[in-house]
Amino acid sequence: MTDTEIIGLYLARSQEAISETSKQYKSYCTTIAMSILHNQEDADECVNDVLLSVWNAIPPQTPTLFSAFIGRITRNISLDRHRKKSAQKRGGNETILLLSELELCIPSAKNTEDEADINSLAQTIDEFLSELRQDDRAYFMCRYWYAHSVLQIASKFNVGDSKVKMSLHRTRKKLKAYFEKRGITV
Repeated sequence: MTDTEIIGLYLARSQEAISETSKQYKSYCTTIAMSILHNQEDADECVNDVLLSVWNAIPPQTPTLFSAFIGRITRNISLDRHRKKSAQKRGGNETILLLSELELCIPSAKNTEDEADINSLAQTIDEFLSELRQDDRAYFMCRYWYAHSVLQIASKFNVGDSKVKMSLHRTRKKLKAYFEKRGITV
């Protein structure tokens, strides 16, 4: 079943939409959740929450790229669950580290309070990413979208971890400069 057909099921409020989404995207969502949570039970719960969130979001929303839509929901739910668990434990780990790495080059929520600013910020990040070399973009997305560790990225691309670390460091500096050049406060 195509994404358009699945979205049509959601718009028609057919229960089949959930089972079709699960068939097509369960492993994709589980991979994203596991990268962030590192716990199969929590990842499975997140995937169930994702299915409910998608059901509640369509309609009124009608995503143009369903895989990105469901991936974003999965990532956000997983990060929320991670924050709640971290608040209870207060232990340091990889996800907190990767979020803190971006903290100095991404504008704070205080500066992007309304929807127009958020959309503009997303568009600016997309433009920035499109200007990067393919390998730098791939490392950046693996690290900050899929929450892979530096060692996982190095292994995936068959390069040294120092190369990945340096690329990520330089990309964060470029992102900060890119925002400042466009008058976006960091």
